[in-house]
Amino acid sequence: MAKKARKQQGGTPATVALTAAGTAFTVHAYEHDPASPSYGEEAAQALGVAPERVFKTLVADVDGELTVAVVPVAGQLDLKALATAVGGKRASMADPAAAERTTGYVRGGISPLGQRKRLRTVLDASASAHPTICVSAGRRGLEVELSPSDLASLTNAVLAPIGRV
Repeated sequence: MAKKARKQQGGTPATVALTAAGTAFTVHAYEHDPASPSYGEEAAQALGVAPERVFKTLVADVDGELTVAVVPVAGQLDLKALATAVGGKRASMADPAAAERTTGYVRGGISPLGQRKRLRTVLDASASAHPTICVSAGRRGLEVELSPSDLASLTNAVLAPIGRV
């Protein structure tokens, strides 16, 4: 029954989780271009939002454990900083198939919210400089805007400087 209601409302696991938590958020949809080389930069441009406020969700392997990194699309993930943030020694990007299988989302649409299996999450500290940020709402062409503190709270995220320009 819950799945049926979710489909009727057009929600994703991320928006369903936000609604269930009573969190204030805004959904932004745009026409996704499959030929776009960068999902995050495409979202920033399509929504007219500064790339520093649009964050991408990346899945990394830190010492054998999948970990979510949420960093601005304007920069890159610093794998060494990510490992340090979670008390690990070594980090590398996760296998895309493992990331999709574990989160329940497809690449380019992975959200830090509503994942199939809750993973350790690190949010880049630069997020706290903005009243709101945008992250994937769980589907390519769909972003959700919310406060960084709400995102951190809902994902039990650690805030750390894991992005680099």
